[in-house]
Amino acid sequence: MSSQAAAATIDHHHDPSTSTGIPNKKLIMWAFLASDCMFFGTLISTHLIYRLHPGADSPDPRQIFDLELTSFSTFILLMSSLMMALAVAAIQKGYLRSFRRYTLVTAFFGLIFLGGQVYEFTHFVFEKHLTISNSIFGSTFFTLTGTHGTHVAIGVLWLFSMYVRSFKPDDASKHGGAWFGKTFLHIAILVGAAAFSLATVIGILDVHETAGLGAAGLREFGTHYWPVVVGAVACLAIAWRLGSRGGAVQFDERNAIDVEMMGLYWHFVDIVWIVIFTAVYLLEYAFAPGPI
Repeated sequence: MSSQAAAATIDHHHDPSTSTGIPNKKLIMWAFLASDCMFFGTLISTHLIYRLHPGADSPDPRQIFDLELTSFSTFILLMSSLMMALAVAAIQKGYLRSFRRYTLVTAFFGLIFLGGQVYEFTHFVFEKHLTISNSIFGSTFFTLTGTHGTHVAIGVLWLFSMYVRSFKPDDASKHGGAWFGKTFLHIAILVGAAAFSLATVIGILDVHETAGLGAAGLREFGTHYWPVVVGAVACLAIAWRLGSRGGAVQFDERNAIDVEMMGLYWHFVDIVWIVIFTAVYLLEYAFAPGPI
């Protein structure tokens, strides 16, 4: 009995079928993250270089940043990394229900971070009059943080997709109707999450265009955010609907490598934000007034 259990044990960190012993999927993800690391390194370095040599139109970031809000968003993102780690551990042990719960919490924390970023951008533009085009500081800041926000939105879509995938029936031929319904729900939840992400991107792109228009501009800006509510409600409703369905599924500890790749991506996004939070926000308060 113990030998059978040992034979059934899955080594999630070693693949004997590859020459390196590392699963090919994981190697591809590491290669992608290495290239993304250089990409973010370029954006962060560009921002810091221009802070060392600010232009005449460069504002004082200490009069613009809301450190309390950004610190809260950072804490939320760190907690999402903890939830992601718990989700990976759960699926490696075959605890499917725990995996689903931790995955949803991770995605929820990601949505909170995105909402905070959109609120922050709106505040910067309408209250502080910082846009992507009126100064070098605004250009580098919005490009860097907006690119990171896009990565978070992609991660949230991935999390919701993996959550829905975990409900795929074990035998699609016997449960064709159920699988058709789940496929429909799969598409619906992706559309809902995409609506949220699209509204975030539209808000980031349009925020500088409506600046200076007063109340009319705020109303025009607000019309872009109805997909946020629709997308969030749709995601929650579909997640609840999927969670209420039973039956055997194909998703188990054999899919741990896919969850691990998703976890690598999510942890990388969180680490990048820690670097951004330190280099872009905290350094402004660590030195005397003036350029860093």
